[in-house]
Amino acid sequence: MTLLLLGGAFAFSFLLTMAYRSFALRFALFDVPNARSSHSVPTPRGGGLAIALAVLCVAPLWFWRNGDAIPTEWLAVLVTGAWFSFIGWLDDLGVFVSTLSRLVAQFIGATLALSMLSGMPPIVFWGISLGDGWVGIIVGLLYMVWMINLYNFMDGINGLASLEAVTVCVGLLIVSYVSHWEPELSFMLAILASASAGFALWNFPRSRIFMGDSGSYFLGGTLGALLLAAGWVNPDWLWCGSIMLGVFITDATLTLARRLVRGEKLYQAHREHAYQHAARALGGHVPVTLAVCVINGVWLLPMALLLATGILSAQVAVSVAYVPLLLLALYWRAGLPELSKSVESMGHRGEIPR
Repeated sequence: MTLLLLGGAFAFSFLLTMAYRSFALRFALFDVPNARSSHSVPTPRGGGLAIALAVLCVAPLWFWRNGDAIPTEWLAVLVTGAWFSFIGWLDDLGVFVSTLSRLVAQFIGATLALSMLSGMPPIVFWGISLGDGWVGIIVGLLYMVWMINLYNFMDGINGLASLEAVTVCVGLLIVSYVSHWEPELSFMLAILASASAGFALWNFPRSRIFMGDSGSYFLGGTLGALLLAAGWVNPDWLWCGSIMLGVFITDATLTLARRLVRGEKLYQAHREHAYQHAARALGGHVPVTLAVCVINGVWLLPMALLLATGILSAQVAVSVAYVPLLLLALYWRAGLPELSKSVESMGHRGEIPR
């Protein structure tokens, strides 16, 4: 039954993406290249709605297979994902015309997630409690909103966002097998990976449709809520997820920090993420997307396993996992202004300092 549902989620996502692409072409729902874009041709956008609908339609069937109700924590994940996908789709349609209205909608979704999940899990990092009282509420809200936005920021080249979801979820499935996570959590990870893979076939190596905000908001919000739910069972599980998402977290956070220091407008379009610098220097999207997948499997998954099996503490595992990622982001100039194509290529060959 589980395998049938996972196959159904994959097929549903693939076929719905195909149908939505035809819809977007007919009604001219294009992503037009701008200052942030890493593409040069108008491309249909909003295909990530297929990922959301595949998960939201198929996941309840697994819980209902024996006539059981959906547990509150997993209902919270699905409801939160539905909200973020909806506001993301409205964003794709151009409904949100201001940054403020977009942020208000995101904080509403974050508040919904925390209220349904009973707040932030009781987690402690380097002796600092992050889940108690008002501190927990503030941390939880910022965590959820940042997860949505960082995933949106990192959705800029072919296949990166969808294959990140696939590799992160598969990696966490391996961790769940080793550390005996709840079967409901494992299924949610599996169905998210299956639906993302169905869409990825349309987005990598050549992008025939973009997932848009409906997809990136859904993936960021769903993963964020899912990890909070897991953290209530075992705080280390939340840290395992944070390790697996390390590439996205370090690139987006360092880029944001550097732009803040320079006084840049955070809502202004740009191409200053490390992955964007790398794609220009390496001459394409495919090497960068595949490199991120390799990092997830070869470096971050072993670190998550060391944490899940108790060999390393959360503090040590997260710190060790993130140091090379931070150095890599610094090497690829995360958050620094874009260089000319010729100069950036020279930098990649080692002819100018980075």
